[in-house]
Amino acid sequence: MTPSQTALTDALVAARRGNRTLDATPWLDTLESAAQAYEVQDAVAAALGWFEGRAVPGAWKSGGGSRSATLTHAPLPPSGVRQSPADFGDLVFHTPGIEAEIALRLGQDVTPAQAAKLDHDNAASLVDAMAVSVEIVDSRWQDLASTPALLRLADSQVHGALVTGEWKPYAAIDWASQRCETKIGNADTVVREGTHPLADPAWLLPIWLRHITRSGHTAPAGTVVTTGSWVGVLPCRRGDQVSAEFPGIGAVRLSV
Repeated sequence: MTPSQTALTDALVAARRGNRTLDATPWLDTLESAAQAYEVQDAVAAALGWFEGRAVPGAWKSGGGSRSATLTHAPLPPSGVRQSPADFGDLVFHTPGIEAEIALRLGQDVTPAQAAKLDHDNAASLVDAMAVSVEIVDSRWQDLASTPALLRLADSQVHGALVTGEWKPYAAIDWASQRCETKIGNADTVVREGTHPLADPAWLLPIWLRHITRSGHTAPAGTVVTTGSWVGVLPCRRGDQVSAEFPGIGAVRLSV
């Protein structure tokens, strides 16, 4: 890494350890590519000891705004990945938001050679289960709206925590008619139908699998990826009770 990448890594590690946020201004010219942002991701995780003993982390987020966009990926620290019903009162969030998603789970090991050959038509055969999930989005940057995309990517793609529901056998369903119902606190339920940005959560699998095996290590069976929000980012506050349901697939409940 460059000296500026190392300095950024140190700043993000200190922010996480001190439960504080950073002004992005001094770091605007630090990163020139996604590859550099991923190097900082990895260095922050190593400094914090998130994945000791694992060549490939067990849970990830992946996604993008459309099929023509460059998808981004981030490994998720295990302490924030929980089963529904979940209480996250022990974690510190700064400006949390809620994303309702579908998570997928690998049913077999995937080697780098296998990942290199995958396409969007055959990758779903590697998945054995799916579950409703909710990601709590949160950032170490003070003004997220004005923070460049590469700095967001370096900060674990602004991940806060993840809750998953009951796993059920994976099946290719009519995603265009799939409903998603999300409720936060006393606000009205947000209802969406067919609004996954990639049209099919499994579409990202070959791109994600090539990313997580890029170091030459095999992705083990049981590795989980949450695949992008059906509702954008919905604001929430500490103490809010949140539920998300995808009828026919499942539901989750959590306390922020």
